[in-house]
Amino acid sequence: MTRTPDLSTAVWRKSSYSEGGANDCVEVADGYPGIVPVRDSKAPEGGVLVFGASSWSAFAQGVKESA
Repeated sequence: MTRTPDLSTAVWRKSSYSEGGANDCVEVADGYPGIVPVRDSKAPEGGVLVFGASSWSAFAQGVKESA
């Protein structure tokens, strides 16, 4: 059974892959080995997606390659 990590003390930062504009910011939290928590900066109280680190790396690489 997979457990949701406690993110109550997470320190969020805007992803370097976010364009940095006011309307399209993705935030990630560091310090969680093996996972990458991700949220929408416009709705910080909303849901959080948690990706496996290797899945997030593959996604980020795909974004780089398509840019």
